[in-house]
Amino acid sequence: MVANDHPVFSNTEAIVVGLTRALVVLCSLFLVLMMVHVGSDIAMKLLFNAPITGTLETVSYYYMVSIVFLAFPFVELRHEHVSVDLFFQKFPHALQIGVYALGSVLAMIYYSIFCYQTTIDALKATAELETVMANILFYVWPSRWALPIGSGILVLAILINGLRALLERHVPDLGDTDAAS
Repeated sequence: MVANDHPVFSNTEAIVVGLTRALVVLCSLFLVLMMVHVGSDIAMKLLFNAPITGTLETVSYYYMVSIVFLAFPFVELRHEHVSVDLFFQKFPHALQIGVYALGSVLAMIYYSIFCYQTTIDALKATAELETVMANILFYVWPSRWALPIGSGILVLAILINGLRALLERHVPDLGDTDAAS
């Protein structure tokens, strides 16, 4: 049975792919905003000796965190996470599928725990309207939601990749092993 033949799988995959694409657009927006913001800050400092207040905090707490954590599902769906498959490629095909499935389960467990904990942290930060010390009153609680959102969708992306490997009896190409030589 091919994974795409099952309506539940294909519908779930379509939803996760759609959410992932939306996150990629958001990451791209944050990346452009960060470039404009930092460029403007530098220009203001050099031209008028008046840098933009809060640039460091905005870049550190909003742009960078969002760009990294919201992009994780996209990287997973493309099978582009860092992998070391020195011995993996020498395994028999059935063992490769088993190891890949086990790795997917372990990754889902880890990122589910990570999602759970960061959700608790984000709820607490939201309830307290968390701020950081800066030259201005700088709220950081909204940025706390990037971690549970990114890791939650990442768990779904790992599930899709793991199920696809099991149902199609095929492990995705995990990278070019000749790149190191």
